[in-house]
Amino acid sequence: MPYFGSSIYYETQGFESSKPVVAFLNGTLQNTVYWKTHGMALKDRFRVLMYDARAQGKSDLGKGELSLEGHTEDFSELLKHLRVEKTHLIGLSHGAKVAFACAVYLPECVDRLVLCSVGARQTCRARLILKSWLEILRRSDLETLAWVSLPVAFGENFLHQNQKILGNIVKAMVRRNKKQSLIAHLEAMTAYPSLSQIAQNVHGPILVLSGSDDLLVKKSDAGQLAMICNGRHDHFTGIGHSIPAEAPELFNKTILQFLDRT
Repeated sequence: MPYFGSSIYYETQGFESSKPVVAFLNGTLQNTVYWKTHGMALKDRFRVLMYDARAQGKSDLGKGELSLEGHTEDFSELLKHLRVEKTHLIGLSHGAKVAFACAVYLPECVDRLVLCSVGARQTCRARLILKSWLEILRRSDLETLAWVSLPVAFGENFLHQNQKILGNIVKAMVRRNKKQSLIAHLEAMTAYPSLSQIAQNVHGPILVLSGSDDLLVKKSDAGQLAMICNGRHDHFTGIGHSIPAEAPELFNKTILQFLDRT
């Protein structure tokens, strides 16, 4: 299994070609497995990079405090290791925040941005959910947190249609995460600046995606983020926070159209 630096885990598809690169950045509780089918959908047109950020999935927590700047430094070093000069970034939730920070601190490395399920500011509800997840982990275990996270991570339609496999989703979350790493990840997120605070020098091409059933991100905040960056905002009805998982075909079609534009 390929690792880089301080045990940062990554996977690639199609890197034997000279096609443009697309990098996928994980949300909280996710790892590279989340992006496998989306990588397959893009591999005919792009080289695909998937990686677990520090404290996620198969990557170690490492030393020092986690931060947006630290994640961008890790990603920059990974790109250098792979000899990639520029990449499109596709991030979900926490991964979208890291992708946005890369556009701020590493503009020379970033081409197009697809930001899923983030807004210009963090709502009071989102801050409270984050705090409650931390308290659950400190007082209980990963399985309890995984069950509590389901109605936040997914919209009503997805939950209704996949009732029989929710237990398997929980088991996968538990298997792919480490309690102490996840605590450090969530604690770091409480100190992240709002994206509007660091957005001054970020400009398109940017696509912001939001879902009507997302409890963490308001449509207006996603739209404001796109407006600040002179980007585009697409809002999907009947979809929650996990847009790529809940509507994979729509997601792939939307991002391919966006990335293929000249």
